[in-house]
Formats: sequence, C-alpha cells, structure tokens
Amino acid sequence: MKQKLDRLYDRYNRRQYVHPDPLEFLYPYKDVRDREIVGLIAASLAYGKVAQILVSVSRVLEVMGESPEAYLRATPSKMIFTHFKPFVHRFATGAHLSALLTGIQQVIFEYGSIYQCFASGYRASHETVWPALTFLAGKINAAKGECGPGHLMPCPEKGSACKRLNLYLRWMVRNDAVDPGGWNDISPAKLVVPLDVHMFRIARQIGLTCRRQTDMNTALAITEGFRQWVPDDPVRYDFALTRFGIRDGAAGSAALEKELGH
Repeated sequence: MKQKLDRLYDRYNRRQYVHPDPLEFLYPYKDVRDREIVGLIAASLAYGKVAQILVSVSRVLEVMGESPEAYLRATPSKMIFTHFKPFVHRFATGAHLSALLTGIQQVIFEYGSIYQCFASGYRASHETVWPALTFLAGKINAAKGECGPGHLMPCPEKGSACKRLNLYLRWMVRNDAVDPGGWNDISPAKLVVPLDVHMFRIARQIGLTCRRQTDMNTALAITEGFRQWVPDDPVRYDFALTRFGIRDGAAGSAALEKELGH
C-alpha cells in the first residue's frame, strides 16, 4: 500500500493539479505573516461549490489589499464590519466573516502573529496539534464583536473533525511542491488528517477505519493509520488522494479505487 500511495504522491502532488483549490491563494504571499492570514480565510471559506469558494475568497482579499496583515493592523474593527457588511458565502454573512477577521486582528495585537498564538498552545510533548489548535480557535472566537464567527471558526473541544482547520495547518506546516509552509518550528508529524467525505471514503476503502462518524476520533484514528507508513508526515498523501474526488467527482473516486487495488 505504501508503494501505491507513494506513486500517487509522486504523480499528483504537483502545482499543476492545485486548481481549483483555495490553496492557490497562498502562493503569491511571500511574507508568512500575510500568508497565514490568507490561509485561514481561504480554509474557513472552503465549503460548498469550489467555484463559489474561489469567488468569495477573491472578494475578501480584494478588500484587504496587497498586505492582509497591514490591513488588519491599520483598520479599526468597526470599519472591518462596515467593509464586509455586504459579504455572503452560503451560510456565512458579513458579520460572521468580520468577527473572524477581528478575532485574527486581536490575536495579532496580542501575540504578534497567528503563528505566535498557535505556538503558545503548542508543546513538543503533545501527540498532535489538537491542543494548540484548540488554543488558537479559542482566542479567535473570544473576540466576538457584533457576533461570533459561527461555523467559520469551529471549536475543536466539541469533537468536530475540524477539517478546514486541519487543512489550514497542512498548508502552513508542510513544505513541498504543493504546500507552501512557513510555520517551520511545528512538526509535520503532529498534524491531523483533514477529514472530509473524500478522505473518509478512501480511509474506509484501505482499511484505516471502520468508524461511521466523521468526527475528531475518526480523524485521529485515520491519522494514526497513515503513521504506519509515514510516521514523520502522516498527512503527506492528503492532497494526492483527495484530488480524484474533488476534480472528477464519482468518476475520480472510482479511478482512485482502481489505483489502490480495492
């Protein structure tokens, strides 16, 4: 199985297969302080039809200008709510998005960057990034403004798989042909698989879980399964494995099943 997974990684873990994916928004930002903000916005809005995700993220970044970090440092929180009042992305309103942005803003004012906040909750002794992720999400959710971020910033302690937050961490911690990285002091070995319907189906096909719920415990179990092949980078195959379903739907999933011999 590891040989099959490595072949898929070598074939598909390339920039040419990224589009359409909100990950592509991170590439133009060379300063990690901008990239981590863009990444969190893109990951938070990464639900629904991919075409609409790309449109929504583009609209947010257009308002924030060349440097999202500079925008958040210079813009009063009330003005942020004004700027994004017309915004809508499926269930997310401008108030939800503005609460997320002001939460990020408060984290930057208190810690200097999103990374520094995350690192404050991170310990090398932790088995996974889950405690640090819980710490970061709590800090962002604490700055409610007119309302909270709602579903844009889930609470890990409630047992959700937190797919979008784990996807964000994959982007920021790993560094290869696809994931741009930037959080160099966080070990990829601690990452948790971003569990969505595509990865859940794949994990069941290759025997990594028999569970039926796509919750935190299932995400941790699947991550542990991948560790048997890559203990230092258990989310290594995430991008390559999920390309099939994301790009080609059911036909792609069938092709992947054939590739893996199931």
